[in-house]
Amino acid sequence: MVKVLSSSLSIIAAMTTLHSPKNPFTMTPIERRLTVHLSAVYALRMLGMFIILPVFALYAETLAGGDDRFWVGFALGAYGLTQAILQIPFGWASDRWGRKPVIFLGLIVFALGSFIAAASSSLLWVIVGRMLQGAGAISGVLIALIADGTRYSVRTKAMAAIGMTIGGTFAVSLMIAPVLTALFGVPGIFVMTGILAILAFIDIKFFVPDTNIGNADPNDQLPFWRAFFSVLNNATLARLNFGIFALHAVLMAIFVQIPFNLRQIGLPANHHWM
Repeated sequence: MVKVLSSSLSIIAAMTTLHSPKNPFTMTPIERRLTVHLSAVYALRMLGMFIILPVFALYAETLAGGDDRFWVGFALGAYGLTQAILQIPFGWASDRWGRKPVIFLGLIVFALGSFIAAASSSLLWVIVGRMLQGAGAISGVLIALIADGTRYSVRTKAMAAIGMTIGGTFAVSLMIAPVLTALFGVPGIFVMTGILAILAFIDIKFFVPDTNIGNADPNDQLPFWRAFFSVLNNATLARLNFGIFALHAVLMAIFVQIPFNLRQIGLPANHHWM
């Protein structure tokens, strides 16, 4: 009996050590697993936005209505437009019905938009597809899921890992997009992003551990509209939001014009990655 009790206590001690390291700034295996898988899903989502940027403007010339630069730019920005509109409602929904169900919905909507854009022969339908891609606005929900599953002492590491995937995905997208376009065409890239969204769904379903939504103070919960306007009225957030908006506006404007300039100086489209 004593041996059994001693063995049980040893197992419990080992499990405690596994999930609660002596160093509070060291991630537990569960925290590392959550961070790695959600960073991968975040990267897949960012790939859907970034990989189309270097090649879309030239591809739009082959579509009905693609000779108007304004609508070409709108097609690129439509993704961000629906993202901006739906981020807060998706976050609100995830607070009430759980992170994973909302993430699943967003990934399905994103995949649907990808396949619609791939099958489109007119710029109008590509815009519809891009808006649906952006309507899967789960970036904030992914951040919230990481916050739910990590301790305060290591949460900055988890957020930094996501930031690294965003920067890495952007750099890789600029290099591989022209090469992939030469191999599969822009519709093939849209199909690829849809398939990646399905793979992300599977990853979240089977490999991301469940977490509890409990980090927020229950006494600090406001009704949705009051919470929404309190965010909009926050001056510090407004300055940050404007800075990010200006940065993205310049970024999108560059990719509406630069591909044509590169072509004019004699650089073939499949060499634009250089």
